[in-house]
Amino acid sequence: MPRSRVLAIVQAGGSGGRLDVLTRERAKPALPFAGSWQLVDIPLSNLAHSGITDVWLAVQFQGSSLEEQVANGRPWDLDRSHGGLRLLMPQEGTGTADEEGFAQGNADALYRIRDQVRAAAPDEVVVLSADHVYRLDFTDVLETHRRAGAECTVVTTAVPPGDRAADHAVVQHDEDGRVTRIDYKPEDPAGDTIATEAFVYDREVLIEVLEELHRNLTHEAEEGDTGLGDFGEHLVPRLVERGRTVVHSYDGYWRDLGQPHLYLRAHRDFLTEDHGVLDDPEWPILTRQPQRTPARVLDGGVVVDSLLSPGVQVSGTVRRSVLGPGVVVEAGAEVCDSVLSADTVVRAGARVDWAILDSDCEVEADAVVEGAGEAALDDPDLITLVGRGSVVGRGVRLEPGSRLEPGTTA
Repeated sequence: MPRSRVLAIVQAGGSGGRLDVLTRERAKPALPFAGSWQLVDIPLSNLAHSGITDVWLAVQFQGSSLEEQVANGRPWDLDRSHGGLRLLMPQEGTGTADEEGFAQGNADALYRIRDQVRAAAPDEVVVLSADHVYRLDFTDVLETHRRAGAECTVVTTAVPPGDRAADHAVVQHDEDGRVTRIDYKPEDPAGDTIATEAFVYDREVLIEVLEELHRNLTHEAEEGDTGLGDFGEHLVPRLVERGRTVVHSYDGYWRDLGQPHLYLRAHRDFLTEDHGVLDDPEWPILTRQPQRTPARVLDGGVVVDSLLSPGVQVSGTVRRSVLGPGVVVEAGAEVCDSVLSADTVVRAGARVDWAILDSDCEVEADAVVEGAGEAALDDPDLITLVGRGSVVGRGVRLEPGSRLEPGTTA
């Protein structure tokens, strides 16, 4: 039998407003993860190892911040003459007001590129988000989809510890795996099985349903908006009604990093364990990162339960933290329960607790970035966020939950 053709669409999202100052100047998937990678590396690596070589990266915001990172697909062997990696940017002058420009949700984004999907003529369309951490072989998901003769397959998982089902799409299904109901961010969740935002769609059915929903919803939407919103509002519920949507249950590590406390919590998960995500030599996370010298812990430096990236230099104390490439912690400085991105410097006598500092920041001598303790893991407003290229001045104290815009001097 002829081999099915699969097209993968990685939805890189919009402005990432929930991550505040960390995504002012970059697309959310360009955020660093665990020091050595960017978030976009994870879905692209999963797809590459799954043998899926036609990949579209749909970017809605700050697309240039991803172009250098993905390097035309080279790290994932996706720089090809046929297929390979393709970046999709919002376009103007190509259609009606609700077919071009910025999408108002991930289902809306699919509608806007439906003609391109139709022209590509894949048999199945894999759609996934770019701000989750997991290790998944999509060959298994496609097998589930084909075996069931499904129109849509939803990858599901149990609600991660400390997370809330109400923040996700809650999925109910029967004993045969057929989805009977999906509730998008319900106030009172009926269970703890959630959608991971990874789907397989039958191409013809996907386009048919998108266009049908558009006809039904467009009169209710504002100009320039299809009304489709996110996948859980109309698209997947309509497919569920058709009776041929199934689940593919995933029981490995999965986390959403779309909010500050979730971002920090996920990093803490990997301080002492790899959870089958980072350490599999048969399934490495591929990336485009510059070469750096090895990390150094100098005389007097103390490092406990932390991740150190290449180029790091520690002369002070680091506990339960992640230091990105080139980070410097000087003698007498202390960094605890925090994530520091590339080339950030913490000067002598300074202290950083329960904070996320973007790249190229400087915490000057005797400054304090104060933390809220473990309560910050449940409340995004309690985590201090320092935007790229910012300076916390000598002796300055930032209260828990402070926000510094990129390039700010406090």
